[in-house]
Parts: sequence; structure tokens; C-alpha cells
Amino acid sequence: MNVNITSSECAWAQFEVKILGRVIKGLRGFGVKKTVEKEHLYGAGDEPIDIMGGNKKYDGSIKILGFEVDAMNKAAQLAQFADITEVPHEAIVITIGYKKRLTDPIKTYTATGVAFTESGVEMEQNAKHREITLPFLAMNVDHS
Repeated sequence: MNVNITSSECAWAQFEVKILGRVIKGLRGFGVKKTVEKEHLYGAGDEPIDIMGGNKKYDGSIKILGFEVDAMNKAAQLAQFADITEVPHEAIVITIGYKKRLTDPIKTYTATGVAFTESGVEMEQNAKHREITLPFLAMNVDHS
């Protein structure tokens, strides 16, 4: 498999992630996805006759530096919640904007109704920074 590491497929310098209106400067990575349940429909015989769609779900994760998690948890505590996992999903929207080149229009992913499902600390010997992955569920993910 040929991987072109000089490609501008993802112009990381042009990424911006906002959570609760705050730009996350310590962003290290992110992912969002939509999953649709699908299964074969069987009738007579042993071959499927169709594929049926079912429920949809949206989830993802952000990988951020520890100071960002600290700031998110402090904001949650100021709002009388234990940490970011206790904040109601109606209150959290994640907006991810990026563009391939400076002259391109911004492409945006917006996750609404976000509930963080985990929060914690991971550290390693000789680490130069704390990098924490926060998985989440969302009510919807829209992209434009």
C-alpha cells in the first residue's frame, strides 16, 4: 500500500474543534461515525432476498491534551456537575471544521446531543504530555 505522507488530504493546520463554544487548542485527534444496523432478509431458500436497514447510531472520540480535559471538567464542576461525563447531552455540541487548502471552503462536522462516556487519566514513564481520549455518543452527526 502506497502512503503519501506529503499529501494535503488533511491539512491539520486548518482544523478547528469547538466544544461548548470553546476552541480546543490541545487537539491531538478526533473521529466521528454514523452506524446503520443492516441485516439480510431471508425468504424461501438459503440466499438473502434483500438487505434491511434498522436503527442509526452516532459516536466518536476526541483525543486532547490533559489541560483541555482539566478545563472541561472545571467548567462542568462550575455548572454543578462532577465532571464532563455528567453534563447533559443536550448541552454539548462538537463542531469540527477543516479545509484542505487555505482557498478551499470549510468542511464541517457537527455532533449534537453529545454525551461523553469516559473520562480519566493516562500517563506513561518519561511522558512529555498527557494525551487523553474521550469517547462520546451523539444524537446526530451532520456534515456539510
